[in-house]
Amino acid sequence: MKALDKFKYKLQTATVVEKLIAINVLLFVLMYLFRTIAFLFQFPSNFFMEWLVFPKEPGEFIFKPWSIITYAFLHSGIWHILSNMLILYFSGIYFLNYFSPKRLLNYFFLGVILGALVYMLSYNLFPAFAATGRSYLMGASAGVMAVLVGIATYIPNMRVRLMLIGSIKFWYIAAFLVLLDVIQIPMGNAGGHLAHLGGALLGYFYTTQLQKGNDIGAWFEKIMDSFASMFSSSPKKAKMKTVYRKGKDNSATRKRSTSATRMNKNEKQKRIDNILDKISKSGYDSLSKEEKDFLFKAGKED
Repeated sequence: MKALDKFKYKLQTATVVEKLIAINVLLFVLMYLFRTIAFLFQFPSNFFMEWLVFPKEPGEFIFKPWSIITYAFLHSGIWHILSNMLILYFSGIYFLNYFSPKRLLNYFFLGVILGALVYMLSYNLFPAFAATGRSYLMGASAGVMAVLVGIATYIPNMRVRLMLIGSIKFWYIAAFLVLLDVIQIPMGNAGGHLAHLGGALLGYFYTTQLQKGNDIGAWFEKIMDSFASMFSSSPKKAKMKTVYRKGKDNSATRKRSTSATRMNKNEKQKRIDNILDKISKSGYDSLSKEEKDFLFKAGKED
């Protein structure tokens, strides 16, 4: 297999989490390359950055509304992007075992949007930030926290194994990171920590609403689908012709086919429920490789 074919294969089989991480890493490398070129040729290095980061001033935001999304794909340093991508990968693995890739994107981007709005609102309402000059927000933390807190709210008592710590309940991890953001607000980067809390709030609220039967991100998913359809060039499928033969009861055949499909779906759902029950009792690590693979594939097909 050629290198290009291998790349295409990896791209096709990558999960939505891996694709998000790849985009973030690629843009991080490109921005640093641009800064190096700017230094060598002595021209402003922050020209593009200023048009992509999210501002605290509503008046400035009006002239670059795209920044409410683009800021999430910019990072200030190695530790910034490394910590965000590690948490996204960790929480994303569990998230995709229970929800579809599209729903993960809902959590991520709605968390990014709410995080930015909380940041802007805080910097324009709280007296502590009255003397702050120009300030900008960057980083995927709000979206990452939305995914982490969202899945932790859904499976709070699942135990996960961490290096140096051992087995710990999922919600402990989310609660620790949220508490860490609250504690660090007076210490520096207050805007960033407030944005993280906005993302965490979105993740918690989204999951609690889903458990009540309300999908608050359905509207955003429709927007993403409409946007994606603008760039898709899938050919129209040829119309299928139904051939009726004498002596054959076609209606009975269709009924048998429908009933077989329904039975397969019921069997699949029953197996998923059994696996989820096993996870709730013994934790994710108790699953066999075959059960993990089945749950992962089922999550991608939803």
